[in-house]
Amino acid sequence: MPLAHYGVTIGTFDEFHRDPSHEYGHWYHGHVRLNTPQGVYEAALDVDAPAVTGVSYRLVDDLRAADLATVRALPDGFHPLDSNPGSGALDYARSPQLRNRLWVVRARTAGRALARTLQRPAIGAPAFGPDLVDLIGGWLAGRGIGIRFFPWIASNGDNALDVLEPHLRAASRIYVFGQAFDQGLGVHDVHQNQGDPPGDHYAANGIWQDGAVVCEHPDGRIVVWQLKFNTQTLSTDEHGNPKLP
Repeated sequence: MPLAHYGVTIGTFDEFHRDPSHEYGHWYHGHVRLNTPQGVYEAALDVDAPAVTGVSYRLVDDLRAADLATVRALPDGFHPLDSNPGSGALDYARSPQLRNRLWVVRARTAGRALARTLQRPAIGAPAFGPDLVDLIGGWLAGRGIGIRFFPWIASNGDNALDVLEPHLRAASRIYVFGQAFDQGLGVHDVHQNQGDPPGDHYAANGIWQDGAVVCEHPDGRIVVWQLKFNTQTLSTDEHGNPKLP
């Protein structure tokens, strides 16, 4: 079933650290602590995983306060969110604020469909990491060629956290989307929560329940830091399950 305790924790920066050791290709986490009226919440961020899974990250950095209006109106603390666009929930494939230009999305969908046809990757293979569209789109966007494009980037663990950490420390308010711990103050599943193939996590697929770290800067800028496993596709049906080729 979809995530039972999806929501957003809102607070101010308290502390950030990384796992004490890291061997590339093994599980590795960043840890963010937020001050809230209920106490200090911790969020664990999965920024590296074994090669059979793989992790990618993405930073959307052109948003303003109005783009986060629904959750900005909430007080600090944890708030359950219904899995629909009106609640303020996030969906990597459907939230307008997170989408690249439509032609880029269509190019990626067509390219990946062709690649799957030619390569026939095994079910559960890490076949949905950064691709040629990310490389070309990122290059064009970085040169101001008039497209809205935010590429997915392969995470080695520290590169994803190096991008996030300055925004955490500079933020006036932080929003962590994910699933609340069953016990204690914390949030996990701070990553895409749809598009998993048949297997251990397939039953948790759902739309409008994706995790992310969102940093609001004092000047009103909003930055969204996203994570996904490379086994997860962004092409999903109304239940959050992978669409059939």
